[in-house]
Amino acid sequence: MVYNREGYAPWSLTRKAGVQSATIDGDISVPQYIQPVLSTGFVDEKGDWKGSKSTEETFTIDATHEAIGTGVSVLSPQPSIDMAGFTTLQFAVKVSNGGNYDFRAVFGPDTTPFANLTPVEAAQRIKIVDSTGSAFENLMDVDNHSCTADVWIIFTILADRTKEQKNMQIMIINDSGGISNIEFAYRRIV
Repeated sequence: MVYNREGYAPWSLTRKAGVQSATIDGDISVPQYIQPVLSTGFVDEKGDWKGSKSTEETFTIDATHEAIGTGVSVLSPQPSIDMAGFTTLQFAVKVSNGGNYDFRAVFGPDTTPFANLTPVEAAQRIKIVDSTGSAFENLMDVDNHSCTADVWIIFTILADRTKEQKNMQIMIINDSGGISNIEFAYRRIV
């Protein structure tokens, strides 16, 4: 139940004439109701509209790297991943030759700015401070991961390690012992 209380405003002519407002009762009724709110973004300090990010429902699939020899590395995706507004990264690989592969998180091309900084040191491992804040470590450095041929293998980088990272690529090194086609896909999660 919603109560509507009426009274004379302190500056009104009625109050000036000496008529006092009489309260209906001594309780103040506070209406309580649930109202849904939808936030689609905000206006930043410069006055620019910034839309809210949402989790990507599907993977973005990069072009296939064909006939990659053993010991050779490739960078995916082209040009790079921008994690601004996202916290978690999922990536997937599909190789035509089963065996071991290495994965590194590296900076993307020097032609793609990191915020307003250009050039960046391309294809270099991305360094982050560990949870104790005492030393830098590689964002992702996986060696000798065994991959089955002709199926998508999905990896998830959690713990906000990729949060707000810009101009990022995944370096994939073929250690399978043979020539392989390598497919790459990624998905960003809020």
